[in-house]
Amino acid sequence: MLETQIQDIVQNLYQVDATIELQETRKEFEGDLTLVVFPFVRAAKKRPEDVAEEIGADLVQAGAIVSYNVVKGFLNMVLDSNVFVNDFKAFALDANLNLPAPGSKGQYIVEYSSPNTNKPLHLGHIRNNLLGSSVSNILEADGVAVTKVQIINDRGIHICKSMLAWSEYGNGETPESTGLKGDHLVGKYYVKFDQVYKSEIQTLVEGGMSEDEAKKLAPSLVKAQEMLLKWEQGDEAVIDLWRTMNNWVYEGFNHTYKKLGVSFDKNYYESQTYVLGKDDVLKGLEDGVFYRKEDGSVWIDLEDEGLDHKLVLRRDGTSVYMTQDIGTAIQRFKDFDAKGMTYVVGNEQDYHFKVLFIILKRLGYTWAESLHHLSYGMVDLPSGKMKSREGTVVDADDLIDSMIQDAAAISKELGKLDNMPEEEQDQLFQTLGLGALKYFILKVDPKKRMLFNPAESIDFNGNTGPFIQYTYARIQSLQRKAPEGLTVNWTDLNPNEEEVVLMKALVQYPSMVEQAAKQLSPAVLANYTYDLVKKYNGFYQNNSILNAESDERIAFRLLLSKKVGEVIASSMNCLGIQVPNRM
Repeated sequence: MLETQIQDIVQNLYQVDATIELQETRKEFEGDLTLVVFPFVRAAKKRPEDVAEEIGADLVQAGAIVSYNVVKGFLNMVLDSNVFVNDFKAFALDANLNLPAPGSKGQYIVEYSSPNTNKPLHLGHIRNNLLGSSVSNILEADGVAVTKVQIINDRGIHICKSMLAWSEYGNGETPESTGLKGDHLVGKYYVKFDQVYKSEIQTLVEGGMSEDEAKKLAPSLVKAQEMLLKWEQGDEAVIDLWRTMNNWVYEGFNHTYKKLGVSFDKNYYESQTYVLGKDDVLKGLEDGVFYRKEDGSVWIDLEDEGLDHKLVLRRDGTSVYMTQDIGTAIQRFKDFDAKGMTYVVGNEQDYHFKVLFIILKRLGYTWAESLHHLSYGMVDLPSGKMKSREGTVVDADDLIDSMIQDAAAISKELGKLDNMPEEEQDQLFQTLGLGALKYFILKVDPKKRMLFNPAESIDFNGNTGPFIQYTYARIQSLQRKAPEGLTVNWTDLNPNEEEVVLMKALVQYPSMVEQAAKQLSPAVLANYTYDLVKKYNGFYQNNSILNAESDERIAFRLLLSKKVGEVIASSMNCLGIQVPNRM
């Protein structure tokens, strides 16, 4: 492999053990693959251009490349087509697409979803769940054993608001009596509380009270706070209601997770984890990690990190969210022998996780060096932002159903399903609708705020899930028509330019999976797959496959097509997207 040859040359020239990352040469420059040499410059103690020249000259001498050119710190390499043939042959003969053995890179924890039990999942949750699930799949494809976890926020004043509203206005409604999913029913009363609360504030203000005072003294809020206190004191009636309504929500969540194809290996519940972390903070206080103020509260000084002072225990000894997160992180590494963990949480929590990771490092946990926050941007709609308290969110279930209905309407309009059984059609519509939703969200860099446009996502052309799924179905149709008994003549292959382009793209798949895993970015894999599909469609339009000039050429082009299909299926599986055999 070229990567191995470059690795040997770099080691020989500069005594550096380095991971070699190759990328396709940009169209404006001559070359097939490009090596970025900046990682070796410090060890070489030379200019980037000189380092590139040295590596290029040695590669030509070794017969690994035909020629090269240098653009600043980039070594653009021209390869003999036989290099691609040999690399592709090795790739084609590996049933696992040259990916690492499962679990060969240790164990890792990914936390995502982590909803509140006072409302159903919405579009923002969908992005979180899709990112978390996809990152887990990508890490597993890259040889990591992944444990998927979530922390369910099942306690607190926001939960009591739904409970209080149901108690006062619910008339004993249940999911069974109303036909509503449990999370929808509970969310209905969260919205009801907000409506009543705002009305009470307005009444108090009209009676002469200041708005700030009215917000604190509104009867509904006072009652919700009293209910929270009863919960904390173990009041049997309140605990029973809490369990009942939470169970309604869990059933609703599980239904949505199943539709999304999302799952978890372990759930943590805030009602259990809120007691964690206090002992760790007190131990850290003894060790000088934290300090106590005169009022008895415990803090950490982070000014040397460019941050401020952070509260970790209130003066009455009760915990804050940071305390719980410290304790929960420690508990997880006791529960699982993991080498690291990623939290999939929106970017509004950037500061929180920066502080959390510093605290865990100062407490002496070596695994804290391998904690990551996959900070993602919010999702906007063409109509604007979502507000859950006002009931104006885009409900996850409604969005999923809408996407499936749109996929059905477009598929029927294209008129290619006449001979497909109705049950198979329904499965296809679900595959296309969810594929459109997932791909549209995952193709965007997680760090970016995004605009979700359902109409764009379901398009059967362009950078969309259905476009990629259609190409996969086309390849499966081709394979069904393929004659049997043909073999590839690897010795005298002489591939044309479009065949070489496809081979180059295919053998890059393992490195693209590795790159997506390192960056914790499904977008890397999504956009690689789209580029591969574009190249295949160009090849398909310009080259006869089943009527090629010889049996050997037919066999080779069928093999190329088959491997493109396998890579599409593998990559889309990493994104949590199914691919149809027929469309």
